[in-house]
Parts: sequence; structure tokens; C-alpha cells
Amino acid sequence: MNKMNELANRTLTIEKTLNAPIDLVWKAWTQSEHIVKWWAPAGMNINVEVHNFEVGGKWKYNMPMPDGSQFISEGIYKEIIEHEKIVTSADFKPMTENVELIATFQSVGNTTKFTFSVIHETEAYCKQQEEMGFYNGWGSAFDRLASSLENIS
Repeated sequence: MNKMNELANRTLTIEKTLNAPIDLVWKAWTQSEHIVKWWAPAGMNINVEVHNFEVGGKWKYNMPMPDGSQFISEGIYKEIIEHEKIVTSADFKPMTENVELIATFQSVGNTTKFTFSVIHETEAYCKQQEEMGFYNGWGSAFDRLASSLENIS
């Protein structure tokens, strides 16, 4: 198996066209006051503990769970190309650890084509994450992202 096939087998991807210009989508992804409005699935809240948006910068969010525990999301930004790409390491404790997130953005008129990929260490881990609800969980968050864009100026 070649390296591209191997990478594809470890990657889960969601593509959406968002009904907003790229500068608003970028703000939603890069500014704490907007991240709290969409990063969690529907019905959940998120708190930004750290958000140092620069290469090498750390981000850490917590989502209070109904049982009183916290779901922690954190990582380190690896690559940032304004209005084009964000690459970060990510851990979503206690469910998902040591993955890489890649978000790309492309302006298409007054809309933004958005591609979100998560690269896992192994094919088996990738499959497990898909079965645990990757598309439903992130899909719900990205639906919230789409709705939140209406209130960003």
C-alpha cells in the first residue's frame, strides 16, 4: 500500500460549504468569543481556557458534562496560513488522543468551502473513532458553526 492510501485510511473528513464569506469563517475558527458558540455539539457548552492562536501556541477548551466531569480538548498549533489553513495536534480527553486536525478554507464567491480532516495514528483507531460518532459529533458542531456565522460581523 502506498503512503497516500495509508494516510487516506487513517483520515476522516467532512466537507461543507458555509453561507458566509471567508473572513467571517476565519474569525469563527480563530477568535475565542466565537469558538464558544459552536465548538461543542448541540446542547453542550464550551469554555476556552487557553487560546494562543499562533504557530506553537497552545489551545485548551473544556466542555462541562451532565455528570459533572469535564471533556477536555487541547492541542498545539502546527501551521497557520491566514484564510487558508489551520493544522493542529489534538487530544479530546477521555475519548480521542494524539490526532492531527486540518481545517482548510476556500473562498467561493460569498461562501466558504470548508474541509475538516482528522488524521489518526492507525487505521483501526480511525475506524473506532468513526464508529464512536465522529460524523454526528463534528457534524453537529459544524451545524452550530454555520448558524453562528449569522451573528459575526
